[in-house]
Amino acid sequence: MKSRCAAFLATALALVTSHAADLRLGLIGLDTSHVTAFTAILNDPAAKDHVSGAQVVGAFRGGSPEIESSWSRVNGYAKTLVEKHGVKLYDTIEELCRNVDAVLLESVDGRPHLAQARPVIAAGKPLYIDKPMAGSLKDAGEIFRLAREAGVPVFSTSSLRFATKTLAARAGAIGTVTNAVSSSPAHLEKTHPDLFWYGIHGVESLFTVMGTGCVSVKRSLTADGKIQVTGTWQNGRIGTFRESDGYSGNAQGTKGEMAVGAYDGYAPLVVEIVRFLKTRTAPVAAAETLEILAFMEAADESKRRNGDPVTLAEMFRRAGISSP
Repeated sequence: MKSRCAAFLATALALVTSHAADLRLGLIGLDTSHVTAFTAILNDPAAKDHVSGAQVVGAFRGGSPEIESSWSRVNGYAKTLVEKHGVKLYDTIEELCRNVDAVLLESVDGRPHLAQARPVIAAGKPLYIDKPMAGSLKDAGEIFRLAREAGVPVFSTSSLRFATKTLAARAGAIGTVTNAVSSSPAHLEKTHPDLFWYGIHGVESLFTVMGTGCVSVKRSLTADGKIQVTGTWQNGRIGTFRESDGYSGNAQGTKGEMAVGAYDGYAPLVVEIVRFLKTRTAPVAAAETLEILAFMEAADESKRRNGDPVTLAEMFRRAGISSP
């Protein structure tokens, strides 16, 4: 009898310990499909590609009245989170932070990200910021500055970064990458620099393969009128983003070439988010994220200058950020 009781208590303790190990996550901004997709992956053990170790328990609605694709979706996503996943809604970000271990800033509008990140950083909560990290390079630099000074881990990325073949190219599968092209949709939103809204996915793939070191950017149009942005990296390496209907790309290296830029779903990103929140070590360096934003701002500046090359150093100077 005693052995049976001991076994029962051991099993119960293991269950409690396992549940206690799950991080309690809070969401900010319920205006993107990412909030329901990420929550399903984390909270539902039966979900395809379930990721353990964290659960979404709270959320702050957010929403931007100027952007129809933002405000029109908040109520629907909030309803799903509450009714299907038991998520509790909070009236302020400060209150949310008091009831969670870490935060995912999901607002589809990058412009309020700095203001929304401030109370999270002040509360000392590890923070993942969905794309785009901010509405400008300057704001992103300020978020990183605040986080660095407070000792709070922060990172931002698109899910495209963690596609298997893209990561393989980065890891040296074809040697040093000398030339790469990545393609993705590039829907525009007038409140943001052109590539911030959706083209960032393809740009993220490009930088995952090429790494940092982009010197200048030149924007043009493809033969069928799509956006094309060509970057020149140090040592003459060339990386190009092209607008397209899907996600694809190709990388050439010193040991061959391979396809890159595919979309492998959200699960690989969610795995990295949970690992980051537990280890407090970012999988993407701040310098690389800032360079991605500078690349996209330089693309707009090149457009204004009728396709003339624009240096990333100029973009960093304008934003008051020392070049990474």
